[in-house]
Order: sequence, then C-alpha cells, then structure tokens
Amino acid sequence: MRQPKIIIVGGGLAGLMATIRAAESGLVVDLFSIVPVKRSHSVCAQGGINAAKNQKGEGDTTDKHFDDTIYGGDFLANQPLVKRMCEAAPGIIDLLDRMGVMFNRTPEGLLDYRRFGGTLYHRTAFAGATTGQQLLYALDEQVRRHEAEGRVKKFEGWTFLSAVIDEGRVCRGICGMDLRSMEIRTFPADAVIFATGGIGAIFGRSTNSVVCTGSAQSALFQQGVDYANGEFIQVHPTAIPGEDKLRLMSESARGEGGRVWVPRNPAEKRHPKDIPESDRFYFLEEWYPKYGNLVPRDIATRAIHRIVYQEKLGLDGQAAVYLDVSHIPRETLNRKLEGILEIYEKFLGVDPREEPMKVFPGMHYTMGGIWVNGEDQATNVPGILAAGECEYQYHGANRLGANSLVSCIFGGGLAGTSAVKYVKNLEKGAEATAQAVYESERKSGRKESETDPPGRLGKPSHHLARTGRLDDRARHGDAHQQEFASHACEDSNARGSLQENQLERPRQVVQPDAELRARAGKHAGAVPGSYPRGLGTQRIAWRALQAGVPRPRRCQLAQDHARQVGQLRRSAYLRAGGHFFDQAARAPIRRGEVTTRSGWLTRERSDEKVSSVEESGL
Repeated sequence: MRQPKIIIVGGGLAGLMATIRAAESGLVVDLFSIVPVKRSHSVCAQGGINAAKNQKGEGDTTDKHFDDTIYGGDFLANQPLVKRMCEAAPGIIDLLDRMGVMFNRTPEGLLDYRRFGGTLYHRTAFAGATTGQQLLYALDEQVRRHEAEGRVKKFEGWTFLSAVIDEGRVCRGICGMDLRSMEIRTFPADAVIFATGGIGAIFGRSTNSVVCTGSAQSALFQQGVDYANGEFIQVHPTAIPGEDKLRLMSESARGEGGRVWVPRNPAEKRHPKDIPESDRFYFLEEWYPKYGNLVPRDIATRAIHRIVYQEKLGLDGQAAVYLDVSHIPRETLNRKLEGILEIYEKFLGVDPREEPMKVFPGMHYTMGGIWVNGEDQATNVPGILAAGECEYQYHGANRLGANSLVSCIFGGGLAGTSAVKYVKNLEKGAEATAQAVYESERKSGRKESETDPPGRLGKPSHHLARTGRLDDRARHGDAHQQEFASHACEDSNARGSLQENQLERPRQVVQPDAELRARAGKHAGAVPGSYPRGLGTQRIAWRALQAGVPRPRRCQLAQDHARQVGQLRRSAYLRAGGHFFDQAARAPIRRGEVTTRSGWLTRERSDEKVSSVEESGL
C-alpha cells in the first residue's frame, strides 16, 4: 500500500502546527528549516496572541474580533477565512494552555489578557514578553513526540531551492541544499506546505530575523505560483534602531500603559525625567483620545513621522521619539515586560525602567505573500500549500497587533489537515513520477549554486524559460474586484477619485490590455475582463510599466489603488447601515451567510463602535 508523504518547509509556528496535524493523521512528514527549529523567527514574537474570550467581562466577542481585524486591514483581508480564524482563536488558546504554555495569570488563576492596538478590549493572552518563544517551544515538544515515534524527520540547516513540478504542473517534491556540506538533493513528496515567513531582509534593516529573505517565495513565484498584495508591508511604530538591524519594542509596552511623547520645545536640553508633564507632548493621546497610545500601527507610524519630519520635534533633531514606561511600577514591568526591557538595556545600555526609551518606526511584517485560496490554504499549483506570514490572506493592508500568532497557528493547522486530505485522494503519488524529473531539478539547482553571485535571492531567469511560464498567474476574478477596477488609474498620470458618488455609478468592467488578456487566457477558467482577488494592484503596476513609469511611481500607483479599494468598501459598509454587502447581488446577506461569488460576510456593527472609530480619526 502506498505511504503518502508530506514535506513542510519552515519550522516556525505555522510549520510546526502543520506538522502536528499531518503527523496526527498517521502520515510521514519531512520538516525542513534553514535554522534549528527553536531558532525560527516565531521565537521573536513578544506581545501576545489574540482571542476573544471576554475574560475581563467587557462584552468582547469573536464577532468583534473579526470586526476589528477587517477594519484594521482596510477591508482588504479575505473575510471568510478571517471569520473562521477569529471563531477558532479561543479554542487555540485552550489548546496551547493544555500543551503547557506558561501564560500570565490573574491572582484568581485565570488567564490574564492585555490590550493591543486597534481594539478597545483586553483580548491578548501573553506569556510575559516572550510569548512567541513559549508557543514555539510548546509546539516543538509536540512535534518531538511524533519524531520519536518515527512519523516526523527534521532537516535542520537545509535551504529550499525550488519545487519539483512535473509535466502536468503538479508539485512532486522539493530541491534543497544542506548548508553544512553544500549537498544538493531532491526529496519526493505528495504535497509540500510552505511556512517560510516574511521577506524583511530585502529592506536591508528590519525587525525580522536575517534568515527572512523571501528566497522561497521568490523561487516559487518564478515557477508559476501566484503572489498577491506584495505592496502590503507593515511598519512597526516602535523599533530600536541599530547599526546591524532593527529590534522590536513590542506593542505590549504600550498595552501595559507605556506612553509616547516628545518635548514641546525642540531645543529641549533637560534630561527626560526632569521635563514636567506640561512640557511634554503626548501626541497620540491628544490626536486620538479614544484609543490613545493604542491606535493601529499604521496610524501610530504616520503620527511619529509627522512629529519628526513635519513638526520638527524629533529628539535632539534626530529621528526618534520617547516611549516611556518609567512611571509603571518596577514589579509590574518585571512581571509582564522583562524580556523586551532587557533587550533595550542590553543593546543601548540604558535601563528603561528608569528613563524613557528612544524608538522610531521600522519595517516589521509582510501582509502580502503567496496566493492561497479561501478554503484550504492551497495555491494555484496542485500539491503546494502555504501558511503563516508567507501567504497573504488574513491581514489585509495592515495587520492587527497580536493577530500574527493566531493566524500562523490557525493557518498551519488548516494547511496540515488539507494536505492530508489532498494526498489521500491522489490517484498517483510522487513514487509514480519519473526519476528524470527529480534529476533535472537537482542538476538545475547545482548549476545555479555554482553560478549565482553571493547573496543572490531567488532563482535566475533561465528557470522561467525552463518552466515556460513568464506570466501565467492570472486567475478567475470575482465580482467586487471587477467593480473596483473601474476606479483605478487608467494611465500613468491619472488616479481614481474617491468621491462617494462613485458607489452609485452604473456597474463597469474594465477590459484589460490585449496582451494581458491573452496571457490571462492561458489559465484554465480565466475569462476576459476579470482580475483575480489580490492582484488588482499588480494590474495597475503592469500598466504603469508599459507606460515607462519609474519603479517608485509604479509602486505608489499600486498602493493608491489598494487604498481606494479599502476606502470604497468602508464607505459602502457604513452607507449600508452596518452590513457587509454582496457586491455582486447588491443586497445585504443574512447574518452568518457566506457568498461564494464575492466572499463577503455580513454582520451587524453597533453604532457606538462606528462612531468611536470615526471620532478617533481612524
């Protein structure tokens, strides 16, 4: 009897959760990681993990968690999957608790929760300031149990080079390289799950680990795997500048009462502890009184940039502001924030318990990533799935704080279960694939490793010629994408208007350029005039490229289009009286119903919550 095998690339939270789900089903799993699993970037997560358990009796619900997530992402997240994630979050917390994660607790013994940006509720469970580490270690213990039973084999210190794709465009394994011996091998598998994290290293300095290069996503994209929303990059408002890289100062510092401020006098020379309250400018609290220091990250980032570059109030004329936790009792800081405060003290030589920290925004997270469907984390290439930060669908244009851990665990678990179902239903597995397919991929990997310059990310252009797919990534579009495409830039010098009367205009469908339409027609199921979910901004960049617009301008056009889409959806939502709309049918959907045409959900939103968001300037 055939023994199916699954390969998982990436040993962070998403990869480990996928491994657990696959191994529980009795399948054999090969787990690949460029670093030891316990050193995966998930270990760097600090603040906590979201779940609406209403432990504080504030009336929090999974519906409100869903609401905050969609609103925080400018309505550009994949809403059905977000709803499922928010509903699963309380159970995920219970699962982690039973696994032995040492969450902080109240004096009564209940799990403790803190506030995070973009919400008015205490929704974030945490384990001091090292939540990611505790979760990663707990999941790794479960994987080790399956490893001892022979169902999981770890390949630590291996880097992914390419997927093995047969003549039928089905993934049959991977090609990897051992970083110790430089050996290049191919590994057959019936399905491959990618959980390779973000792409922070392409920005030079970021809060990401230096192994977060995006090389796996680049290689897959060049093999024909769809990539969506690549322009959605999150900048964290409070990072510690460094010569080598940026280090995160978690949002939990503000969640526990930390305050962001600058001296009102730009020429201030006094020590920060000697500056009286009247001479301090707590700009987030003054500008956004409803949320204060816990506004969403994009709002806080723009506010800090305004203070530094427009108001010219940066500390000593430098790009920095104060993040102050010195007014919080030392015992509380040591119990809840000791991990992150030690990081600041170690690298800057200043005790943040005694004087304010100097911080400034830095690149932090990748919302965009590998395109996956809205059901089972599968990509457009059969046999390839993706989960975690390397895929695109849970966070929209801006991630809600502490949603990353829950999305990784939920997405990884879903991908693992889906991969099991996929491999068990295969008519023929990897063992039926000709050995020549694997040998060709191995030789290609050897050639590239010998000819590529040091530090190259991704695969060379000859790989595209080998696959014969320069741009076969267009997918069947859905109704709302077609509608909003009519508001996009029609040439490199024009931008769509944001006037509300556009929502009342007759329905329009923009016909794509002849060349783009011809390429889209190559994909089975593609129809003329349609654009895929998550790829609308790439169409704008394509047209700008044709017009000879410089790259920075092309990126700006794409970002503007994405922002317009989100604002139009928000306007339609509010005008509908707090219901999500089925954009295809132009009618509100019943509570809890899902439409497969546009993927929109409906839920009532309280007038109090809408007014609070508008009053806060969000």
